[in-house]
Amino acid sequence: MKVTTGIDIIEVERIKEAILEMGDSFLNRIYTEKEIEYCNKSEVMKYQHFAARFAAKEAVFKAISEYIDGRKDVIWKDIEIINSESGKPEINVDKLKENINKAGDNVRLINIDVSISHIRDFAVASAVVLIEK
Repeated sequence: MKVTTGIDIIEVERIKEAILEMGDSFLNRIYTEKEIEYCNKSEVMKYQHFAARFAAKEAVFKAISEYIDGRKDVIWKDIEIINSESGKPEINVDKLKENINKAGDNVRLINIDVSISHIRDFAVASAVVLIEK
C-alpha cells in the first residue's frame, strides 16, 4: 500500500471570473451536473463552493499524478465532489478508478479522502489517496 497526498489553494475571484466570462462552457467542462446543482443552491457562497470543488479536483490530480499519463488520462469530471448526509465532502471516483486501475497491472486505487475549506477570498483542499501496488 502507498499513501499519496495533494493540496491546492485558489482565489475565489479567479473561479468567479471564469464562470462569468465563459459561462456554461467552463462549468460543463470542469463540474458534473450534481456539483453545479449543489453550488448554485447557495447564492451567497456560490463561488466559494465552485472554487472549493476546483481546489479539491486539483488536489486529487496532484495526489495521483504519478499514476496517470498527464491530464489526458483524467478529465475534470472524472472526479466528482459530493457531500455525505452529514455534509462531509466525499469523492465519487468510479471513472477515476477505471483509469488508474488501467495504468498498470499492479496499481489499484483503493480510496480517496478529501478535506475542503473556504473563506470569502480563498478556497483550499487536500486529498489523501490510498493506492495498492
